[in-house]
Amino acid sequence: MVTIKTILSKKQKQEKVVCLTAYDYPTACIVDAAGIDVILVGDSAANVFAGEKNTLPITMEEMLYHTRVVSHAVKNALLIADMPFLSYQTSTQDAVYNAGRFLKVGAAGVKLEGGAPVIDTIKRLVEIGIPVMGHLGLTPQSVHKFGGYKLQGNTEESKSQLVADAKLLEETGCFALVLEKIPALLAKDITAHISIPTIGIGAGPYCDGQILVLHDVIGLFNGFSPKFVKQYAHVKEVIEQAVKQYQDEVKKGIYPDAAHSFD
Repeated sequence: MVTIKTILSKKQKQEKVVCLTAYDYPTACIVDAAGIDVILVGDSAANVFAGEKNTLPITMEEMLYHTRVVSHAVKNALLIADMPFLSYQTSTQDAVYNAGRFLKVGAAGVKLEGGAPVIDTIKRLVEIGIPVMGHLGLTPQSVHKFGGYKLQGNTEESKSQLVADAKLLEETGCFALVLEKIPALLAKDITAHISIPTIGIGAGPYCDGQILVLHDVIGLFNGFSPKFVKQYAHVKEVIEQAVKQYQDEVKKGIYPDAAHSFD
């Protein structure tokens, strides 16, 4: 079974960390059985599961539900839950309580977005034994601040800030760090200067691992597909064909036939 120590050791061994999202029991079973290292119950469920325009609307109760049902499927992967907007920004006390709720429903740790402004919160979580994965670069909960899902770290000032924040998150006790939508060479620099694994999403090939949203990987999501997404299947087309064939057979009286009826 993958643990926090397993993930940390992979960087030392120069083994890539493979991560994917999951939001329900059936797909979590598939992802876990495939041997994925980390399953993230992402607040991206707001987009690909619930059809929201961004991740901000999803609630603690909704995230707890997704985490609980995914945990029923996970036998081997490290299960991490995204802390949704306003579940940790309001106070350290709120963050501790909400992070603890994720562990109570099956998560092994939580992911928080941001650098210096959330350091005290991360420090407290780590102190009481709650593993934390950091997240820098394009942090979707700050979409309005950024004016959209734009590339981050493309100025000297922002590059310096990201490097400083990465080191700060490492020092505070994060066990891994997601780097989202930043230049590949910047991600390479950060990866080389911290001892915890970097997990890239739109951050190029030099990170210690990669994560993508499962619905993007399997071609199930209808929404915008970022440049960094590679589709490995087209499940949407398979489902469409099955639904159309079912509809056609019902209309023509082909289904149900004798094989699918009781005597």
